[in-house]
Amino acid sequence: MSDWRPTATLEMLKTRARLLSKLRAFFAEKDIYEVQTPILSQAGNTDPAIETFVTQEHENARHSIQPSFLNTSPEFAMKRLLAAGCGSIYQITPVFRQDEQGKRHNPEFTLLEWYRIDFDHHALMGEVNSLLRFVADGFLTLERSQFYSYQDAMINFADIDPFVASGEELKAAVVKAGIEVLGMENAERDSWLDLLMSHVVEKNLPLNCPVFIYDYPASQAALAKIRKGSPDVAERFELYLNGMELANGFHELSDATEQAERFHQEQLKRKENNQQGIPADHHLIAALEHGLPECAGVAIGLDRLLMVLTGAEHINDVLTFPFDRA
Repeated sequence: MSDWRPTATLEMLKTRARLLSKLRAFFAEKDIYEVQTPILSQAGNTDPAIETFVTQEHENARHSIQPSFLNTSPEFAMKRLLAAGCGSIYQITPVFRQDEQGKRHNPEFTLLEWYRIDFDHHALMGEVNSLLRFVADGFLTLERSQFYSYQDAMINFADIDPFVASGEELKAAVVKAGIEVLGMENAERDSWLDLLMSHVVEKNLPLNCPVFIYDYPASQAALAKIRKGSPDVAERFELYLNGMELANGFHELSDATEQAERFHQEQLKRKENNQQGIPADHHLIAALEHGLPECAGVAIGLDRLLMVLTGAEHINDVLTFPFDRA
């Protein structure tokens, strides 16, 4: 007989409720208002690193057969609201990703995402830092936050310059760190960088200290602006606390042509990887063509945040019903 009970304790559920109340109070104080966008969409996330849940194909209003997609993030819809002139907004919503279940992952999880007009990624890092300290009060005593460029973080914690080292040197650093590389004979440069970040840098970050890492390689831009320089860098950041990645933020790309080309390249990569084809969101492209205001956005995994605040060892400890009980 299956267990019908929640995996989180009743006290944990009350703690989650208090966290949500504090988050909403933080945004109310800043006059950032809450929005709600669809969970089910006609287009999905084309990023090859993310697998989207696809619903059973159905007949649409035009009598053609098409699939639907459960959102991996509310980003595209929220940017359409920004282009429509809504101003700074936030959303707390369930999102879905296939093939992600484990100690820190559940196929359905809760995301806090917000966008700030006339912010770049540095300004938004400051606000994320303020929010983190506001909600951590009463849970953790946080040390002074640290900010590293991606290049400096790699040099300081992995002893390698990611913008200078060759692919072979990156691979050698991964092997030296004792990381399993079986089956990675044809791995790309970014794969070696990801391993060094997740298995070396993250593990050496200080405890009880929020660490922001920013200005990633341009090849890891996702939906961020790329700043030309030597080297070019993506204007994005990630937040880590006690060995946990909590947030991913961008100085948002507003160029419709470049966004359409990124979608196209991701679709080609999915085809090369024999992944399911995902239609790009033409509504987002149209919104960018209309005009996205200068802005920065960030997503925070609330289940992970709750884990760090309470010292929970497994994501199931902060969920009502994880996937195997849903």
